[in-house]
Amino acid sequence: MNRTLLRIAPAAESRLPTTDFSTLRFGDVFSDHMVQIVYADGAWQQGDVLPFGPISLSPAVSVLHYGQAVFEGLKAFHHVSGCVNVFRADAHHDRFIRSCDRMGIPPLPRETWFDAIDTLLDIDKGWVPTDPFKSYYIRPFVMATEPYLGVRQALRYRFMVIGGPVGNYYAEGVKPVRLTTMPAYARAMRGGTGSAKSPGNYAATLKPSFEAMAKGYAQVLWLDAAERKWVEEVGTSNLFFHIGDTLVTPPLSDTILAGVTRDSVLTLASDWGLAVEQRPVSIEEVFRAGETGQLKEVFASGTAAVISPVGHIHHDGRTVETDMVRMGPLAQQFYDALTGIHHGLVPDPHGWCRLLG
Repeated sequence: MNRTLLRIAPAAESRLPTTDFSTLRFGDVFSDHMVQIVYADGAWQQGDVLPFGPISLSPAVSVLHYGQAVFEGLKAFHHVSGCVNVFRADAHHDRFIRSCDRMGIPPLPRETWFDAIDTLLDIDKGWVPTDPFKSYYIRPFVMATEPYLGVRQALRYRFMVIGGPVGNYYAEGVKPVRLTTMPAYARAMRGGTGSAKSPGNYAATLKPSFEAMAKGYAQVLWLDAAERKWVEEVGTSNLFFHIGDTLVTPPLSDTILAGVTRDSVLTLASDWGLAVEQRPVSIEEVFRAGETGQLKEVFASGTAAVISPVGHIHHDGRTVETDMVRMGPLAQQFYDALTGIHHGLVPDPHGWCRLLG
């Protein structure tokens, strides 16, 4: 493994022996180390692997005032070979670069991205759960760190990678969830940053998501900003509808994040010879399909939850339901295939697994 790009300062003592993996939630336990690389003087500098802990920033750094930042989220799994499998790292890197371009952030060299992730996992590989229902979540992010209050692209940035073991993203696990539209709010508009994985996109969803959860829903089903008519995303995931004999999902645009799991689902669907349509889906079409019995399944796809079945959708005082008891057969097929590839239990024909010894 190439370690020439990073200096390593190991933690004095590991927290692993005192961490209870049986009670893992999502995103509140972190492994022993983190990676930090600074951009200054027009170039990315040599980086460091440091003990996980607080970082020092000026209160004037640009990211705190203008939100110039990008993040990614990918997972590593215990593989049947005994290796650690970083799933679809290439696709996550490519999306990270596209997001950086939209946010005006200098791109991180490809070899630096992979060296950062590989080195962190090599040092903290004991933190990767062996339980097939758990994983190690990796969070690379970059932020503007120039202490300057003028409105322009910053001249200094900091790229970091942190991670830790996680359990299920939804408290419901893989049980069907309830969704509601929130027509009073919009997530993204044409020409904006909806297709970039930038913190501001998520900040705008927090209040409506809290309101939805207070009403008993797991997430918001987002409609387009212009007409409040077309289905776009759900919470942190892309959405699929099994209508008749066809798997339907909204097409990518600058208002929809290009999910890596979405791409995986579409690739597997092609492998299996399923009829697939990437086309606009109106919320009215969803309800009509439900009323006529054509709506067989609804499920969301995303790195955090993998496949999350949807059993109930609420919109404008109406509801449509599929199955609130169990995951549908098609969603289950995708879930089993993806988790099987994660752990090396089924073949990986597309080379999605990055195995680290």
